[in-house]
Amino acid sequence: MDEIQRLRAGRIHAQALSTKLRGVFAKFLESYAEAGVSIQAVTPQNEVDTDQDGRMPACIWPQEYEIEFISRYLGPLLREKHPKTAIWILDHNYNLWGRVIAELDDPKLRQYAKAVAWHGYVGEPEMMSKVHDAHPDAAMHWTEGGPDYTQPNYANDWAEWGQTFSAALRNWCQSITAWNLALDERGKPNIGPFSCGGTLTINSQSKEIARSGQFWALAHFSHVIRRGAQRFDSRGSLPDLDHTAVQNPDGSKALVATNRGASRTVPIQIAGMMAELSMKENSMATLRWT
Repeated sequence: MDEIQRLRAGRIHAQALSTKLRGVFAKFLESYAEAGVSIQAVTPQNEVDTDQDGRMPACIWPQEYEIEFISRYLGPLLREKHPKTAIWILDHNYNLWGRVIAELDDPKLRQYAKAVAWHGYVGEPEMMSKVHDAHPDAAMHWTEGGPDYTQPNYANDWAEWGQTFSAALRNWCQSITAWNLALDERGKPNIGPFSCGGTLTINSQSKEIARSGQFWALAHFSHVIRRGAQRFDSRGSLPDLDHTAVQNPDGSKALVATNRGASRTVPIQIAGMMAELSMKENSMATLRWT
């Protein structure tokens, strides 16, 4: 009998916590709306499957809890009060693709959530395609990843980020979000112990701005890929060459190429047109044509 009472008490506590979280989300969305900022999407929890090794605040959400919270609390709240705000599940690594499929298989969750937020710290980007194969109507978004300000190549690792972003887009992601936008020379403010750098570093004393390799990689993609663009297949056999091709809503086409190998000439062909692109070692190039 004591065990049953404990289980009931735990259930009541979980329901009360979920109700409280529902209120927190409502206040968050309403406060931003009052400031003139509409929130496109939310995730129930950042990195649902880690305790951060006890090094920073964390909250583990097993898939059953995320399904229940969305289907019973967050989903109905947004549908009633904030219908333009979407729910993206997971907000964690590629290797959790099986969990994502299990959640999207649940009809209660699917009433309210049909998108996935991914991080690239563990696993391979091709794992996202496994989810697409199972649920081709689910939207994918790459929502976290940033440089390490202590690394000697912080300012020029654009080719590594070009590879990361190409892999995300080639495996069905529709957007890329860097983390963080701007930090100081010690990676602050940051509540965790990790040496995270910003896309930009702003020196706290001199106010000098330093741009990371991630910044320059993002520039290649964002300069030519317009909102609503559609990726089309691009193929090649050269090693250490990454590429993403898109067609923009205005009909223009763009190709972002990343060369992680030695300097070389890269042949490019589309339909009856051909060109040769000279690429230096550790370089990126962007082409746009109509």
